Amino acid sequence: MIENIHLKHIESQIKSEYLSVPSKVILLEEGKVAQKLYLIRKGCLRLFFYNEGKDITFQFFFEGDFVASFDSLYKRTPSLFYLESIEPTELTAIRREDFYNLINNNLSLRQLYEEKLIDRFHAYQQLFLSRIKNTPQQRYEELLKEYPNIIQRVPQHYIASYLGITPVSLSRIRNRH
Repeated sequence: MIENIHLKHIESQIKSEYLSVPSKVILLEEGKVAQKLYLIRKGCLRLFFYNEGKDITFQFFFEGDFVASFDSLYKRTPSLFYLESIEPTELTAIRREDFYNLINNNLSLRQLYEEKLIDRFHAYQQLFLSRIKNTPQQRYEELLKEYPNIIQRVPQHYIASYLGITPVSLSRIRNRH
C-alpha cells in the first residue's frame, strides 16, 4: 500500500489525472497496450482474463495500491488481461512517460516501485502454488486469513473466480466454515 504522504509527493511531482469511476468500468482491455499506471485513492479494482468463455479473476487491488499491466506498460506490448473497477473507485492516473521519468529521477520512489513489483510477484507465486497444491477449502481459508477485506468487499462470484471454483462451490465452503 502506498501511504498518503507518498501519494501526495507523486502527485506533486508529475502531471496526473484524477478519475472517479463507477463499478464495472474497464480501464484496460486485453490486447491493448497499457498507457497509464493507476493509484487507488478509494475503491477496488480487479485484474481478470477470459479462458474458454469463463471470467478468471487473479488479483484484487484496494486503497493505496497501484496497478497496471506492468509488462505491457514497461515493454509496450499488448496486455494479457483486463483491469476493471468492481466498486465505485477514485483513482490517480499517471501516464507511462511521466511515471518512468519520475522514478528514474527519484531514488526513493524507484525503491517503492520495486518493492511493489516484488510484492506483486510474490502474490502471483502464492496464487500459482495455491492453485496447484491446495484444495478449494484450503484456498478459501488462506484467503480469509491473509486478505479478510476481500471477503468483506468483493462480490462472491469474483471471489469464486479468484479461487478457481464455482459460486455454488464457494457457498458450500462458506456454509461449512
